[in-house]
Formats: sequence, structure tokens, C-alpha cells
Amino acid sequence: MINIDQWTITDAVLAAQQGSSSPRLQQVMASLVRHLHDFAREVQLTEDEWFEGIRFLTRAGHITDDKRQEFILLSDVLGLSTLVTAQNNAKPAGCTEATVFGPFFVEGAPRVELGADIANGAKGTPCVVRGQVRALDGTPVAGAVIDVWQSDEEGFYDVQQPDQPGHRARAQLASGEDGRFHFRSILAHCYPIPHDGPVGDLLSALGRHPWRPAHLHFMIQAPGFERLITHVFRSGDAYLESDAVFGVRSTLIADWRRDEPGESADEPGYSLTYDFVLNPTQQAPR
Repeated sequence: MINIDQWTITDAVLAAQQGSSSPRLQQVMASLVRHLHDFAREVQLTEDEWFEGIRFLTRAGHITDDKRQEFILLSDVLGLSTLVTAQNNAKPAGCTEATVFGPFFVEGAPRVELGADIANGAKGTPCVVRGQVRALDGTPVAGAVIDVWQSDEEGFYDVQQPDQPGHRARAQLASGEDGRFHFRSILAHCYPIPHDGPVGDLLSALGRHPWRPAHLHFMIQAPGFERLITHVFRSGDAYLESDAVFGVRSTLIADWRRDEPGESADEPGYSLTYDFVLNPTQQAPR
């Protein structure tokens, strides 16, 4: 590896990686090195630009903690999260589409009974959410574990408000024997992703906004079915066509119905009805 230049460095790095005991790691890293080197040559990357990129990644690392994942935000706004989700979640027609996970899921959400109020004091207009979990053939899926989480009307998730105790607008429940579920929460609102860090600076430099359309997050798991990670988006939102993280799918857009007292609640509010169709786990041939 003597007298390496800009044209021979790629082959030198690839040769140095040949000792890996993992074929998959070797494949991924070889492709990464080739594309990364080709990128630097294509744009004639300067040393100042290279160092600015290092500073950007360092800042992303410093701002990341157990409440905020700046690298997921970066992946989201570059479309990488959606690309990986799409290529790993191809489903038969009729199944609910998957979309990005987002950075605000947390393990250990409180388990609640059907009909519970998961808002737990989160700011917002009351909303009733109901639906059914079904298999592709229409069979109800009983006991499906449903994680749901959302922001409040000011655009903040509970993990972004450490001064507020406990979980709010976040819970885990299970579908009933008929596959149905229902719970109370608050009306979904659009909100900006955190943009006070390096990802926000990047969006600003690119002339992009940080806004996401109003939505609820769902993760649904049941034995015999693929895990589903998805959103339900509120129809009519101004940001459906320009979601900062490219997560919207037309099949995931639904109407939030305005309810008057005596319909679904004791006070004016909204209701959402949305059914989920799970994809069966692929059985290995015998």
C-alpha cells in the first residue's frame, strides 16, 4: 500500500477488508467504500467540505441521547428511512402499508384496557380512535398487541417534555376477540421535527421545511403475522404532499370525523375509524 493516490485508494481499502469472517459485512462495506469514494471523486470534495461533514456528524452524535435520535432524523430527511422501509416491507395487495418508524418510539409504554384514555393529560381536543385488526383473508386477529403514540396539539411528544411525569398520548393495548380495538386520545396535529440541531441546519440550508402532517403512530404485532409499523395520516393536512420525512402513503390517509356531544363523547371532539390488515408470516417450505 505504497504510493496510493485518488484512483488506487479504493482497491487498497477493498483489499484490506478481505479478511472479514462475515460475507454480508464484507459485501456491505465493499459497496459502501466504492460508492463513498466515487462520491468524493465525482463532486471533487475539498478538505474543508470533508471537515465540515465530520463536524456535522460529531454534532449529531453530541445531541443524540435516550430522548432524541439525531441520526434517525438525518436518515428520515434524506429519504433513507423510507427507502429501507419500502424495500423490506413489500406486502400483498390489501395489506396495510408500512412507513417510517420515527425517532419517538419508546419501550415500556403503559399497557391499558380497551376504551382507556391514553392522553393522560396531553394537550389537545378529545378524540376517539377505533378499528379492527384483520388477516389478509378477513379473519379477525384477536390479541394483537398495538402500540400507539402521538404528539400533543403543540407538536411535542411526551419524551420531549421531561418536566412532565409519566407517559402521555402513548400506550399499548390488545385487540379483542373480534379483532376490534378502541381508545380515547387527542386530535392529531401537524408538527415540525426537531430542527434546533444539525439536521435542522441542513434542512434550512437546502431550503426545506421541517414539518410533518398530522398522524398517529402504530406498531402492531401478533403471532403468525409480520410486525406492522405504520402511521395513519389526517386527511386535508397542508403537509401531506411535502412530509419532511417522506412517510405519507395515500392508503394511510383517513378522515377524522367531527363529533358533537351525545355521539361518541360527552363533549365536542373527533373520532377516527381505521382498520389494519396484517401480512401472514411466510412459512418455510417443508
